Amino acid sequence: MSVVTLTQSVNTAEVGPPSRLEAEAAVRTLLRWAGDDPNWDGLIDTPARLVRAFEECFAGYAVEPTRVLSTTFEETNGYDEMIVLRGIPFESHCEHHVAPIIGRAWVGYVPNGRVVGISKLARVVEAYAKRLQIQERLTAQIAQAIHDALRPQGVAVVLKATHHCLSSRGVHKHNTEMVTSRMLGCLRDNCVTRQEFLALAE
Repeated sequence: MSVVTLTQSVNTAEVGPPSRLEAEAAVRTLLRWAGDDPNWDGLIDTPARLVRAFEECFAGYAVEPTRVLSTTFEETNGYDEMIVLRGIPFESHCEHHVAPIIGRAWVGYVPNGRVVGISKLARVVEAYAKRLQIQERLTAQIAQAIHDALRPQGVAVVLKATHHCLSSRGVHKHNTEMVTSRMLGCLRDNCVTRQEFLALAE
């Protein structure tokens, strides 16, 4: 059977998510592949623990970010200056090695008649972070979700994170931080407004 045919057969069989038991069995297979005995006392409960950990790490797949931002407020007395939530901690995992990405997010927007509770901004960051990610896409998704939900004058997102796929494997470069940004609307087009946000994100 060719590789293409084998892949097509597997994809056809995967009509739904695997069960918890199937997920735990997959972990036991990986433990055996790594050279250990999944029936050893120290590992006997590891498959169940890892599956529970995955449920927590990837809880964002069950969250619809637009719903998080669906409740907004218009009683702002005409407030139209920048709103910034600084240093939001987040934990994610890279889609290439499933290695941790640990960082902080700076999220800002210039309202256009409507604002959202600040906890919702943090929840949007978490909803997208709790998935397999690359930092560039994570940055863009957060910004786009806020733009689509609030229709503000502008949105800005900056993420600063360390990647364990860089520090704990491969080239082993410790204390290296990746910075990404996404600007929309006036925060992209107006250099003064953009610099105001970037100064707050330092």
